[in-house]
Amino acid sequence: MKKIIVLLALFSSIACHTQKNVQTENDISDISAKEFREFKVLDSKNIENNDIWNAVLKQMEDFTEADYQRLKPYILEKNILELHQYRTQGVFTYEQLVKFYLYRIKKYDRNNELSLNSVISINPNAIAEAQQRDRDFFNKRLKPLIFGMPILLKDNINTENMPTTAGALALKDNMTNDAFITKRLKDEGAIILGKANLSEWAYFFCGDCPSGYSAIGGQTLNPYGRKIFDTGGSSSGSGVAVAANFAVAAVGTETAGSILSPSSQNSVVGLKPTIGLLSRSGIVPISSTLDTPGPMTKNVIDNAILLGALYGYDATDAKSKSLKYSGSYYYEMVKRGDISLMGNRIGALKNLMEDSLYVAAIDVLKKQGAEIVEIEAAQVPLPKFINLLNLDMQNDLPAYFEQHGSKSLSFKSVQDVIDFNKKDSVNAMPYGQKLFYGIVNDKANKTEFAEIKKVLKQNGQKFLNEPMEVHNLDAILSINNYHAAYAAVAEYPALTVPMGYTEKGEPKGLTFIGKPFTERQLLEFAYAYEQASKKRKAPKKYQ
Repeated sequence: MKKIIVLLALFSSIACHTQKNVQTENDISDISAKEFREFKVLDSKNIENNDIWNAVLKQMEDFTEADYQRLKPYILEKNILELHQYRTQGVFTYEQLVKFYLYRIKKYDRNNELSLNSVISINPNAIAEAQQRDRDFFNKRLKPLIFGMPILLKDNINTENMPTTAGALALKDNMTNDAFITKRLKDEGAIILGKANLSEWAYFFCGDCPSGYSAIGGQTLNPYGRKIFDTGGSSSGSGVAVAANFAVAAVGTETAGSILSPSSQNSVVGLKPTIGLLSRSGIVPISSTLDTPGPMTKNVIDNAILLGALYGYDATDAKSKSLKYSGSYYYEMVKRGDISLMGNRIGALKNLMEDSLYVAAIDVLKKQGAEIVEIEAAQVPLPKFINLLNLDMQNDLPAYFEQHGSKSLSFKSVQDVIDFNKKDSVNAMPYGQKLFYGIVNDKANKTEFAEIKKVLKQNGQKFLNEPMEVHNLDAILSINNYHAAYAAVAEYPALTVPMGYTEKGEPKGLTFIGKPFTERQLLEFAYAYEQASKKRKAPKKYQ
């Protein structure tokens, strides 16, 4: 098997790509980039393909290969606006749209030479919900743009009718109520198609495993280089499924790179919002300080539409902000289709100029009117970064079990999960659980913990704010998740958009980092770049 470089999604922004700029006080010595010459596990040993499909197979009997081939030109790689247009014209119904994606997932995702292992479970009610959307289609009430669109959720987001596993055997039967953002999507008329695989426990578990692996879902693989290119993580299944056209869009979650990394690695658009813009209630946590969900889509228009559908104030989330945006707020800036970047100042990091794709992207932005200012990356450390995650998870995971987990769960702590995994280590933790041991062994009093959070936030903001203020910048340009840790601890938004492919065909993303609650502006920048560059290409073997 060819060599696979594994990027630990939570930390590769520090460990792999910014080592010239950052000293981390040896916080990540155990979880830096590693080389894997072969996977210990490829296909899941804990779910059968039939288990995924049993609930909908009979409902799929009337959808044939001929139906699939007929609809393919109207659905594959199309954005939400185009899909609505075809629905209005009667090219397909919402039911047929759902069946198209289900047929495609079954055709490609598991147990064949092209399998990607990106989907963990299918919503048993997805087809019935699509039929209801078809009945509602003719009522004259103005419908949200997400209406009728099949969406996949990362499997750490609570969803009725399907277990929420975080990829872990311990949570295989974790049946829950809907998370806040799941309810938001349903209220807006979206159809939850199923759950996407992920790096287990959002990649804060094993420490010595490939990104995209979970005990429940098996090893997710990159459609641009199956068993060759890293999937990125932890929202691996969300990124892969979107890239392979298994749904209109997906929702991922990020602590520090977990949306940006798989979006970049799979040539899709991924947004890590400002902390507080989207609710985190009902999502299996790592860190209540840094966690956030975010949209992952094939294009910027869909990202803006999905963000608007996810947004809403959640009184049960201490960081949730009430900004009173309408659902169309984020989409309004791209619907004109003629965005100019004239007058916008964007910082480009000099130490990234050796990347030819980055340089070419900067040239595209210049031609769209942006003023590019070359800046030096500040030498700013992020001390005790992992301690922050350890200490948060000590408290946040038990709180999830108590408030949002299944009542049948017996777990009260991280230690309880460790003990459970030891009972069947081959199936539960073939790569070990090093990071979970780190969580339970970490200690700090309230004053020390508060100081850790304070220093990290100050340093992250310093890294981003100083060049923004000195040069009057609207955003800073990065690559992939190279500076995700800074955006994370600063609690600032970051948006990645396909930037092209290396000579070997591996995708890369151009990443815009902005000030708090400037998601609309970042989407505008990304849209202007996307439309001018048109860099995304669907993976060849999945067209």
